[in-house]
Formats: sequence, structure tokens, C-alpha cells
Amino acid sequence: MKPAPADPSFDFELLQRREDGTPGRNRLAWLWLLGLLGLLVASIVALVLYLRTFEAEEEDRRRVADTQWLEQSVRFHFNRLEDDMAAVAHKVLGSGKPFASGQATDINGGQLWSEPGVILAHGWLPARDGATTPPILAPLRADSAAHRENAEALATMQAITRGLRRPAYAGLMRQADGQRRDVIWLAVPVFERGEFAGDYLASLSLDAAVAGLVPDWFRKNHHLRLLDNQQVAQASLPRQDLHLAQMNLQGADLALWVQPLGSQPAMVPRIFFLVALLFLLGMLASLYALRRDFGKRQRVEALLQAQVALRSAMENSVTIGLRAWALNGRILYVNQAFCRLVGFEAHELVGQTAPLPYWPRDQTDELQSLHQHIIAQGTLDTGMEVQFQHRDGHLIDVLIHEAPLNTASGEQLGWMSSVLDISERKRAERKAARQQERLEASGRLVAMGEVASTLAHELNQPLGALSSFASGLVNRLHKGGITLEEMGPVVERMNQLSDKAGRIIQRVNAFARRHEMSRQRIDLVAFMRRMMGPYRQQGTVAFRLVMDDAPLWIDADALLLEHAVHNVVSNALHWSRLGGKPATVQVSLAREGYFACVAVSDSGPGVSEEQKEHVFSAFFSATEDGMGMGLAICRSVVEAHHGRIEIGRDPVLGGARFVLWLPLSGVMPQEPVPGEEQVGSRAMPGQSVQDNHPTPAANTPPTQPTPVP
Repeated sequence: MKPAPADPSFDFELLQRREDGTPGRNRLAWLWLLGLLGLLVASIVALVLYLRTFEAEEEDRRRVADTQWLEQSVRFHFNRLEDDMAAVAHKVLGSGKPFASGQATDINGGQLWSEPGVILAHGWLPARDGATTPPILAPLRADSAAHRENAEALATMQAITRGLRRPAYAGLMRQADGQRRDVIWLAVPVFERGEFAGDYLASLSLDAAVAGLVPDWFRKNHHLRLLDNQQVAQASLPRQDLHLAQMNLQGADLALWVQPLGSQPAMVPRIFFLVALLFLLGMLASLYALRRDFGKRQRVEALLQAQVALRSAMENSVTIGLRAWALNGRILYVNQAFCRLVGFEAHELVGQTAPLPYWPRDQTDELQSLHQHIIAQGTLDTGMEVQFQHRDGHLIDVLIHEAPLNTASGEQLGWMSSVLDISERKRAERKAARQQERLEASGRLVAMGEVASTLAHELNQPLGALSSFASGLVNRLHKGGITLEEMGPVVERMNQLSDKAGRIIQRVNAFARRHEMSRQRIDLVAFMRRMMGPYRQQGTVAFRLVMDDAPLWIDADALLLEHAVHNVVSNALHWSRLGGKPATVQVSLAREGYFACVAVSDSGPGVSEEQKEHVFSAFFSATEDGMGMGLAICRSVVEAHHGRIEIGRDPVLGGARFVLWLPLSGVMPQEPVPGEEQVGSRAMPGQSVQDNHPTPAANTPPTQPTPVP
């Protein structure tokens, strides 16, 4: 691979990490490795074939050995049974008394003679019939009469014992329906002085005999099945898989089919096979890793070439200046965008150290200190704003972000800088600052106007009352119709009105100067009872107050809240007389979730849809003599208490329905403020109001509290 052409604008000296020459790859070694792999694969295949043949032969040899052992064991036990019966027969002849089933003997017989359930019946059958009938004839005649084949087999058995002078068997016995039973007969002949004396007969159960003579360890590993010649001929298994233990019973062609229950594979060949397989897998893994390493190196080389080409294209296309420098402050690399930014060529900047050519001369000391700080710590995430000087002399505002420049091993070589020209943004910020100053000046004028309007609206009532009291007092003084005792309450009332006006001025002044409200924990139920007392005494409008007796505690400025409620109730009293029906005003108070709900309804004409959008705007009034500040002040006060005021139509009275939502003391609501999407927020002049405090849904039906008499 040809090396990439050197880039004159980049100093690769520190980034180069040369490695020693990689080990050579010998083709002959590859051929030996592949030959060894082929030999190993051939060995594994041969071993697998040998293992399969060896296991099959070993399994067949074991089955043959088990079958031969069982055959010898069966032949031995039945020979011993024949000897035991011959001994019993000679004892009968010696004693001259008949002997039959159930009679005790002192013969120490073999396993089949002693095993319970093997001998079903036995007895002596003499050659000549005597006066008495032998007991053994009863079961013998029963089996002979049950089926024709039974009679033939029993007759053949007796003929063999008489003619051939050796024990003989007959069976298996059949039932009357032709089904075979596991019963055979054994006849042992006895001769005296060359004359046939008789047979000793026994009826045997083959299932019990096999169960008695086959040990348990053999049964755990083999399944035994009794077959006769006919069943053997009908067996569908191949002859090499049909392992039969011939019982060699003269006259009864019977065999035991031996079926192993489990195989016992040879472990040594399997272990050797596993070891060889592990070596093969290791060899394959090594070859795969080597091949993968070759491919990875080729891909890395191709990727490196592509990255160099891509990097060059990206550096030439970006408009952000890029600069790389070492920890000693020496510039390693600059891109074309950085060169255009400062007006210098790349070869003029690479290798330079502080002071750099693009530093303003009057800021050299400051930039030198900043340069050392960046080398030691870098920049913050927000970047660093400095000024560069173009080659032609004009200053450039730039934003610099630094990132560590590390090698592949993690060693830091220096810093990589991104330099963004923010001159236009700084000019826009300075222009926006000048415009903001003008807006703030205009805002102060508007705030002063709103404060003046608020003072005029709020002071109208106490000043009007003061004027009325003063005029009445002057008239009575001129007429001489008032005494000093009568003047005291009037002057005291005038003093209260003047104090109230002073508090209004102080509170509005505090709002205008962004001072905190004087919040206190008050019982809204008691507060509303006290406020609504004067309204309930006037007789021109039917006034109803509906609330519960349980207290509702809120944190509020009592004076401001009194102004807000007073304005809403006064507005309802005014419009209730214009509805064309009996003037009625209803004020209800209830708790809804985290909020106290104050609803003021009237029987007036209501608020039209067009007026709903402007009813809370300043200087908007539906009457000719109104200032349009009452409801605007109400909304500002309620929102200053983190609440919300809404307007709608009362379904019962038919007029307007104003609802004031005020958060309860000590709870933080988690539900959205009703109507927040429809009505924007507005604060008192100079007061910052938070609109993120929720209230219950506007359509939530209030609970029906107990009417207050």
C-alpha cells in the first residue's frame, strides 16, 4: 500500500506511532498447517468410524455373553430340579407310601424346588394302576382334557420317559379356547432292576421359575420374554438382533428372548475422540483468527485511505475553523476555513507558538494568560469568546470550543479547537440590547400609567366617601346642628377611610416596585361572611350567600383579596338590575380539590362571546362611565395569589358567573389550571405572576353547601 501524500498543513510528527516490522508470513508454513489440519480431520473421521464399529461389536458381544450365561443358568437349575424330583421318587419307592403335593419332604432341593409358586402340583404316578387313584392324576387329566394338543404332548412325554428312560417335558399347556398358559409338565422316570416303576410328575409355572432363577441385577439391565418355536419363527426382528437363550427342555421347545435395556458405551475411545475433536476445534479457531486478522488489517488499511480522503473533503467544505495544537502551544494543524477567518496561509501558522500572528496587539498579555489556561484545562462546555485580528487589521469575535487530542492509547497530545465566527451575532446582540433599553423605558411609562389608573380606580371609593362625610359635616357645622359628641364617630370614620386610602397607595406602590405581598393565613369562610355583611343588608337586590361552616384556609393578602372580591360583587350588583327579571346575586364558596372556589352569579344579561375575550383587559368597559380597570385588577390580584379567574353563564340565574380559584394553604395542586389555554396571564403593574399553578377543571360541578341564613 502506498503511503498517503503528506499534507503540508498538518504536523504528523506527534501523531505517528511507528511499530516494528510485523513477522513474515511463510507460505511453506501455511502448507504444513493445512496438511496437518487435513491429517487431523482424516484421523477424526477414521476414529468416528472405528468408534461406531467398536461400540456395535462390543454391544453384540455383551448381548451374546449375557444370553449364554442365562442359558447355562436355566439349564443348570432345571437339571437340579430333575435330580430333586428323582430323589423324591426313590424315597417314595423306598417307603412304599404314595407322595403328593403339599406333603412335607426332608429333601434339600435346589432353587426351583424351593421357590414358592414354581411347582403347582407334583406326585408319583406308578407304572401299574393300584387300588387307589394317585392324586397327581386329577390335574394331569384336567390339562389333558382341556385341549387336544395338551393330551398329545402329555402322552408323548410319558412315552419318552418309558422308552428313552430320561426326563421329558410337555407344554406349554393350552386352555380350552386355545390360549397358551405358562404351565409345563415334567416327568422323571424311575426304574428298578431294569423295570419301569413309574414317573414322578410335576406341573411347573414358567413365569415363576424364570422370576426365581434370574437375579435382580440381571433384570435391571435386561428385559426377558418367553417364546416358543412358533413365536420365534414369527418374530419380525433380524436374526442377529434376536438374542435367544434356549431352555433345552426335552419335549418343550422354549426359549427366552433377552433384550438389553441400556447400552454401556466404551468411554476410552469416546474420551480420545473428544480430545481429538478439541484439538481440531482449536486448530480451526486458530486458522479462523489468523484469517480474520488478515482481513481486518486489509479493511483497516482501506478504511484509513477512505478516512483520509473523507477528512480532506470535510475539512475543505466546513465553514468552522479547526485548529490542532500541542501541549506546548505549538500549532499542529489548521484547516482552510480557519485560514480564511484570520487571513493567513496554513504554512504561515503551522509550527507557530505564542504570541500567535492573529492576536490583537493590545490584547497580547490577556490572550497569553488565556492561552496558558486553555492548555492546562481546556474550555467549558459553553465555550470561550475571544477576539482575533484579521491580517488586514479588523477585529473578529470568535467562539472557541476545545476537545482533548489523544492518541489511540489514550495519551493526550494537545487540544483540538473549533473556532466559530460570531461577529454578526455580537453585532445583533448589541443592537438588541439598545432596543431592549428603549423597550424598558417604554415599559416604565406604561407601568406608570397603569399604576396611576389603578390608584384612580381604587381610591375613587374611599375619597368619595371622605368627600361625602366632609360635606355633610361642614353643612351641619354651618347650621349648628351637630354637637361634639356627634362629630366624634364621623371624624373617626373619616380617619378610617383615609387610612384605607393610604394602605391602598402603599400596596399598589409595592406591586409597582416588585415587592412581596403581605400574605397571611386567613379563613376564607370568615373572611367572606365579614365582607358580604353590608351587601346582605341592602334591600334593592336579592342577595344569597351559600357556603359550608367548615373553615377554608388560604395564604393571601387580605386587602388585595378584599378589593378583588369587592369589584366582582359590585359588578354583579350593577348588572343584576339590567336583566329584565328580579335582581338576584348569589355568592357561593366551596372546596374543589386543592382549591377554594368563590363563585359570584347574577341575574343580569350576562357577557357576550365577543366581550369574553376583552372583559379582563385594561381600560375595557361595557359602561360609559367605567374606567375599565376593575376586572383587570381582579385578575391580576387572583393570579398574584397563584389562582385563576373565569367567566361564564350561570345556568340557574341566567346572567354572568365569575369564578375565583384560590389555592388552599399548605397544598400544591397537581392538576392543570382551568382555562389556561383560552385566557392569557396578566399581572399587576410591576408584579411577576407565575401561571404554572393549576386549578381544578372549569366544568367540575361544585358541591352543594348548606345555605347561610
